[in-house]
Amino acid sequence: MEPMRYVISGANRGLGLEFVRQLLIRGDTVEAGTRAPAEARQLASLAREAGGRLRIHPLDISNTHSVRSFAAAVCEAPIDVLINNAGVAGKWDPLPETDFEDMARTLEINTLGSMRMCATLISAVLKSNTRKIVHMTSRLASMVENSHVGYYQHPGGLYPYRMSKAALNALMRTMAVDYREQGLITAVLAPGWVQTDMGGKTAALTPEESVLGMLRVIDGLNMERSGRFFDYSGKECPL
Repeated sequence: MEPMRYVISGANRGLGLEFVRQLLIRGDTVEAGTRAPAEARQLASLAREAGGRLRIHPLDISNTHSVRSFAAAVCEAPIDVLINNAGVAGKWDPLPETDFEDMARTLEINTLGSMRMCATLISAVLKSNTRKIVHMTSRLASMVENSHVGYYQHPGGLYPYRMSKAALNALMRTMAVDYREQGLITAVLAPGWVQTDMGGKTAALTPEESVLGMLRVIDGLNMERSGRFFDYSGKECPL
């Protein structure tokens, strides 16, 4: 496979950092976005070893000006794959205890943040031969699988997270329809329960395992598989 140019948000830790690490090993080029580049020490270390194949940029996906500045820095060349990785968990409180400020922030980042990225960078994605956009979602976002409150053995309602990721899934599906004739391939990926700051140390998967699987899925995406929901192993999930 020919080396490709990736753009990744939330690249300073967890899955984002692991995506960067594995892509550099493969020989790809990465444009990495993080809210605080000066504090992204592990990312900086990878950049020093990458021979110019990794650039680090400030990026706050909840801020339109920041996303536009990021786009100005990375859209000078076609983008083969955009990975909308940045996100937050939000508070997992029962419905009567909902913190609506937190709810708004979770939707702002998980849903509107990815939408900002797509709206601002899609022209550069469509200039590539690959034309792929993928979003990090969750099995918790599945309408079909949301059959009981304790999904993933969690006793809370998970309203902000479920709703923000379900809306993200809707964004993906709508883009798949709107941009199909222009050759856009887009999907949502569930990374599984991963040992990150969000998943915790007792999670079933390491970041290495999850990202290795997701890169196989991304590599295999084509127009037939566009508009769909897959987990890290390639299994299709219901929206």
